[in-house]
Amino acid sequence: MAHIEQSPQARDFLKSLGFPTLAFHETFSHFDFTVPGRRVLLIGPMGSGKTEFAARVWRDAAIAQKKGKVVRKQTSTGDVDRRNVFFVRAQIDASRFPDAPSDAMVYRNGYIRCGENIALIRDSFDLERVLADNPKVGTFIIDEASFFDERLAYVVRNHSYERGVMFIFPSLILNFRRDLFNMTARLMLDIATDVIPLTAYCEHSECLRDAFYTYRYYQVGDKECPALYFDPLIIVGGDEHKDSSVEPNYAARCDEHHYLPGKEYTYFTLKPLGQKAAAGEEKPLINELVMLKEDIKVSQLWQNFTERYDKLGDREILFNSLEVEKIAEKALLYLFVEQNLIPEDLLLRIVDLLELDVSYMSKVLTDNKRPVSFAQPLLF
Repeated sequence: MAHIEQSPQARDFLKSLGFPTLAFHETFSHFDFTVPGRRVLLIGPMGSGKTEFAARVWRDAAIAQKKGKVVRKQTSTGDVDRRNVFFVRAQIDASRFPDAPSDAMVYRNGYIRCGENIALIRDSFDLERVLADNPKVGTFIIDEASFFDERLAYVVRNHSYERGVMFIFPSLILNFRRDLFNMTARLMLDIATDVIPLTAYCEHSECLRDAFYTYRYYQVGDKECPALYFDPLIIVGGDEHKDSSVEPNYAARCDEHHYLPGKEYTYFTLKPLGQKAAAGEEKPLINELVMLKEDIKVSQLWQNFTERYDKLGDREILFNSLEVEKIAEKALLYLFVEQNLIPEDLLLRIVDLLELDVSYMSKVLTDNKRPVSFAQPLLF
């Protein structure tokens, strides 16, 4: 565990108790509501306790609200009192905890009831309305800020500057690929005044290292099947464990046990096939998609895996990633949604030609804010 420098005050206090000069770790403090305009980013993988940390802030605020006028003066800027806390969630994430009360701030081991101080929003414009409707709230906890549009970062920054409001963001900054989640995540890092990194134990059964990454996998029978690199960026679903080759699970993992097969194939083979298709040479891409759907062992993906992973100690689990369903659909969605290589008319034609799973693709497209109607007539 990394050494954490103590403040001079903490060091003096411990010395006064008779402790020798040792490498102490920082004690956890109650939350500070006195500093105006803070933008606090809580980062870490799934399961690292980001929302649970936010719940502790909520409980600290409840204690601080019982204090008198002197404290209120310290925690207020004009009519804004930072002891008044409001919780904001993404509409897209509303189905994540179906069994919890509608006013709950939910974390892995429980929840806190927020009463009227909670809202579901779709975008930064909804957030502006929530801010306007709650002029005396001084602290807003915005869960999974990376799910929102980039404009949110500037709404938050301007509001904190102008009114002294504090914002706390329990948020994924890295996606399952270990890349920055999106441009919103980048901007949140730019505007943050405080960054609090949280880790968890690696959830691999034989590991106790710190986990910094969110790992996506599918449970197919007794097989752990890592998500391929070109798996859809956003898949909305609940937190419960799923035995499914279509709906993924997530775990906190260290670097060694964060498996991410297929990255080389994505850039070396799949993306160039998409570029050729965009230029009018569609047949090579269609042929590969047919193989991914009907006989994956003759696909270029299988060939790449054989060359890349066949002699590795982790061969079995890496090849497990090819046991999941909808690989052809995922490859095509990656080229359309993330690379913007496949025009919509070509997407519709390939889906119709290969009889791909329209229901699955519609959900993924909606989750990733690129909805397409597969009911529209095809023009040949």
